[in-house]
Amino acid sequence: MATIKVDVVSAEEQIFSGEAELVSLPGKSGELGIMPGHLPLITVIRPGFVRVHKPGESEVEQIFVAGGILEVQPDLVTVMADTAVRSKDLDEARAKEALAAAEAARSNASGAIEIARIEAEIAALAAELAIIKKMRAKL
Repeated sequence: MATIKVDVVSAEEQIFSGEAELVSLPGKSGELGIMPGHLPLITVIRPGFVRVHKPGESEVEQIFVAGGILEVQPDLVTVMADTAVRSKDLDEARAKEALAAAEAARSNASGAIEIARIEAEIAALAAELAIIKKMRAKL
């Protein structure tokens, strides 16, 4: 079966790089499925999971993203995420702690840029917690 190269990166690090038969993720207008030979595309992605279906493997690589940009070329998918965490590394206690710290920082913030940055962080953490709770409910 044909494959497509996939790179998932955040501002801090490269999270995944490898081949896939299919990549699915939440686009701004709905769920996207990208296969080898897909037409070029650039779009905004919503918080949720990037699911990488690797060749010959039944287990799907899941990476939580808090939003970002997707670029698709016929032989390459690039996800540039604001925040990206492998599903196995999601930590509810850490996310709750970070959310509490961000909410405390928002109450002390001054200036529109600082407030917007903190509110974006709060939104990403809230989305991460919602995904963690959804995953836990499925177990």
